Amino acid sequence: MSTSTPTMKSIYVTRTGLPLSFKVEWPFRHATSGADFDVLHTVITLENSEGLRALVAVNLSATLREVLPSLEAKDTEGPIINALRKEVDHKQIEFVKSGKLVPLPFSSRHYSFKLNKWVFGKASDEEIARMVERKVYWQTRLVGGDVWLGDPTEALYLDTSTDHIAEIAAGLAKQGLFTMARRYATALPALMDQQDRFESEMTAARQQLEEKHAFERG
Repeated sequence: MSTSTPTMKSIYVTRTGLPLSFKVEWPFRHATSGADFDVLHTVITLENSEGLRALVAVNLSATLREVLPSLEAKDTEGPIINALRKEVDHKQIEFVKSGKLVPLPFSSRHYSFKLNKWVFGKASDEEIARMVERKVYWQTRLVGGDVWLGDPTEALYLDTSTDHIAEIAAGLAKQGLFTMARRYATALPALMDQQDRFESEMTAARQQLEEKHAFERG
């Protein structure tokens, strides 16, 4: 799924290097249990794996619902994707071949009422550059085509602007990793030939995630 081109699957990479895709089952539905929250079912797929995925019921708290302009995709899709990415970063989501639906709170811990903004963690320029490289590599390898680097969801996740991401991407383009045109990147061999690097980053992140959940199961 993608906020820019709905017909094309978009790859969103975690800060640890895991490529994910999201299938969001709109719209939100009010909880049938009588509790005061809304629910949105989402399937998170760990790409480049053997069909591993996580089935999540995103539970939107009443407190957070009050700060949202609406519960439509245009106002909630980016924050939800980033909140779920953050949970993967924190090793709170387990990927399996088949599993039960797991409830996950979508609450004010991802929103600063003091600053009146979403907060997913400020990224340094070095971290942004690494994320851009991973984004272009995995999107190209798993989906193909040009890669849009103007996605506001990515800027929100990194606590920066799409303009700043474009500036950093332009610097990477000068290194010959990809070409840039209207914020679309076309990968070049200098980037795609680094398969071992991106694969090893993903393997390490996946192993840490699996070890954490294996430990918790005892």
